[in-house]
Amino acid sequence: MKTRFITALLALLVFIPIVWYGSLPLLMGTIALGLVAMSEIFMMKKIPFFSLIGLFTSFITILIILPDHYLTTLLPGLGIWHIYFIYAMSLLVMTVLSNNTFTFDDAGVLLLASLYIGTGFHYFYQTAELGFWMVMFVMTIIWATDVGAYLTGMRFGKNKLAPIISPNKSIEGAIGGILTAVVVAIIYLQFYNPLNLSIPVAILLIVLSSIIGQLGDLTESAYKRYFGVKDSGKILPGHGGILDRFDSTLFVMSLFQIVLLFV
Repeated sequence: MKTRFITALLALLVFIPIVWYGSLPLLMGTIALGLVAMSEIFMMKKIPFFSLIGLFTSFITILIILPDHYLTTLLPGLGIWHIYFIYAMSLLVMTVLSNNTFTFDDAGVLLLASLYIGTGFHYFYQTAELGFWMVMFVMTIIWATDVGAYLTGMRFGKNKLAPIISPNKSIEGAIGGILTAVVVAIIYLQFYNPLNLSIPVAILLIVLSSIIGQLGDLTESAYKRYFGVKDSGKILPGHGGILDRFDSTLFVMSLFQIVLLFV
């Protein structure tokens, strides 16, 4: 527990100033997180980072993370989906050139991982570009959900939420996480509410974000169990890897940007 606390404190001391400052340091930090997250997928699949496929996938992930206007400047006339299609076809051709030592399964994992990680961090950066307090609003929902689910589950958890995927999580904990997120985020909105959300709309957004965040957590648990690993990595002592810490964030940031289209 002491190790987890110290790691979390040090991570926040780095994370908060970079998000506050924004601009190029934030973009570089976001890309770095994305690359570390991809390297964790490579390790689970036993694909070397410094290989043709590893470097190619990392490059595509960076392109997905980049803001849209960067991409149009770097590659005029091409959209990210054109590039992603070329990447997908290239991976499929690699299954032939490698005589199936690089398999269709390998290609599928890398395609999904680059999209999942790249898009999640793309929207993380896009949300942070709207302002420090905006991204902290979303992170507050995620953190409140985690803390509320843990404490409620420890005290009242009896019914398993997903016993095969994540046996320690309970339905009571999930509900407690949602309720905690609603209370904490509504208090937050009393001080900062740039979207002028009404209370009913805010509660709906918070509940959806909390649910999606927990689904993101369970999704990571599912593929870790599939690959037979406890943590996605070891970069954060006591916490695991970047995917262990940003599993909910990758889902919620994408949802938040979709919601912004309608408010």
